[in-house]
Amino acid sequence: MDFLIDNIRLRELVAIVNENEEFFRDFVKFLQEVGYVSVHDFIQESSNEKALYVIANYLSRVSDVKLYDGLLRPYSNSQARWYFLAWLLRDAPAQRLKPLLTQIAGKNLIEREAFLLNEIRKFVAPLFPNSDSWSWAAVSEVMLARLEGSRRALKGTLFEEIIRRNLLKIFDAFKLPLTVSEREVRINQETYDVQVSGNNGSILIPVKTRETMGGGHALLFTRDIYKSISVAGMGGYNCVPIIIAESWGGDLAALTCEHYIYIQFNPNQIAEIEPILAQKLQELLPLFRKIV
Repeated sequence: MDFLIDNIRLRELVAIVNENEEFFRDFVKFLQEVGYVSVHDFIQESSNEKALYVIANYLSRVSDVKLYDGLLRPYSNSQARWYFLAWLLRDAPAQRLKPLLTQIAGKNLIEREAFLLNEIRKFVAPLFPNSDSWSWAAVSEVMLARLEGSRRALKGTLFEEIIRRNLLKIFDAFKLPLTVSEREVRINQETYDVQVSGNNGSILIPVKTRETMGGGHALLFTRDIYKSISVAGMGGYNCVPIIIAESWGGDLAALTCEHYIYIQFNPNQIAEIEPILAQKLQELLPLFRKIV
């Protein structure tokens, strides 16, 4: 196949960020309703009490405007406002801020979130004194970076669901009494995205996807594949790794497993990948029948 030069991920992310501009405009409208001229005006608020009130009021606000994640799925109203304000303030709501919430006093979650966000507002205000830093152009770049980071995990979860759906469809069509795990399973500290179980055993399926071709993470990607197979084998499980990567430097012949699926596509090409994946899963029917 020809290698994909176009950065599909970037194109899709930009489209999602553009959809999220309405959420930013709705926030500006809210600020204007409570007396601020702009986002910059609010960020520079000198009254701690007033800023706390405004943030808490915004977190509890309900509107029809949606904020979308990296796969164009809308966040819930409360999560959307928490994520948006954290991104606006150049911080990470899930990775860094969520653990901090457990250490903050407050009558309820909104009080704790408002207190933490206001402390961050006071910290970043002098770091970004120019109004341009709080314009949509600047905020959209921050949002693009945040959505790109979360998209990788979301895309991995998406393929897991595609694999589960296709397996269930195959087992139903061929009347195989096999079960498919609803979530990942952990075996000896190693996680496997999908487990297929029958009366005569189980098959573990690690799903590995990679968009880029080089860099240090490529070595970690290869190591993870070999380790998944090794740990499964030591535990007495059959392992069928599924690898979706445009270019993978690993040696397929060296994989210590009898069966594997390697699809040489950029994982962003979901429409092209799914029918190939469905066909390759069906080709594993003899293996699945062994554990019925």
